[in-house]
Amino acid sequence: MKKRPVDIVVISDVHLGTYGCHAKELLKYLKSIKPEQVVLNGDIIDIWQFSKRYWPKSHMKVIKLIMEWITKGVKVYYITGNHDEMLRKFVGFRLGSFSIENKIVLDLHGKKAWMFHGDVFDVTMQHSKWIAKLGAMGYDFLILLNSGVNYLSKQMGRGRVSMSKRIKNGVKSAIKFIGDFEKTAADIAIEKEFDFVVCGHIHQPQIRQIKTPKGTVMYLNSGDWIENLTALEYYKGEWELYQFNEDARMKANDIEVSEADEALEKNILFERLLEEFNSISSPERL
Repeated sequence: MKKRPVDIVVISDVHLGTYGCHAKELLKYLKSIKPEQVVLNGDIIDIWQFSKRYWPKSHMKVIKLIMEWITKGVKVYYITGNHDEMLRKFVGFRLGSFSIENKIVLDLHGKKAWMFHGDVFDVTMQHSKWIAKLGAMGYDFLILLNSGVNYLSKQMGRGRVSMSKRIKNGVKSAIKFIGDFEKTAADIAIEKEFDFVVCGHIHQPQIRQIKTPKGTVMYLNSGDWIENLTALEYYKGEWELYQFNEDARMKANDIEVSEADEALEKNILFERLLEEFNSISSPERL
């Protein structure tokens, strides 16, 4: 199948290394596009919950594909999030077309796009990080439980349900948090005279204009690859919200993701990571 050209793709909240991550679906999507620039907007690898005991081959393949893009000269920005905050020690690191950043500003046809993960707006993250980490563990357990519920639901001939979505959409404080997050991001972007503000973090895919007395900005959120399976695409001057579950080509299963999804032993995992790193850092690749 011919790959779709994309000027920029923005992906966030993949949470590689957790049970809820849909790495196979993400891999199929990544194999279907040909991007010029890639923005990994935080929480790509879930270092908070990383376990050497759980790292399926599909998770490794996502890393490998991104590294292949780097070796081909595709510009890849890794913007740090809260679940991969350990990488903030390496902000400014550059290797070929790859760089680690806390935030970036891209010029898009004369307009400025401000991109960052968004955990800086999360009060829980700033003052009670242990509560946030505990909540992340609970969320991962809920996703795992949800998988079991959906399996039984499928056996009974019923559709899929999202327990966490129902909880978030039904709790007033959660709805208020999302609204406050979007408003804060928009207010600061307008004040700084950006045309676009691009975030992740809250797992709520969105593209909408936000207007305040001080101005207007387009707010975008790339969603996640735990529940929504979404990404942002910029092509020929236009932004679009990609939704894996709405992509007919993905439903047709045109793209093969080979090999069984088995967990890699820890020694094999780190050997593979080292091999991939060496392959992009060798002189002939740079």
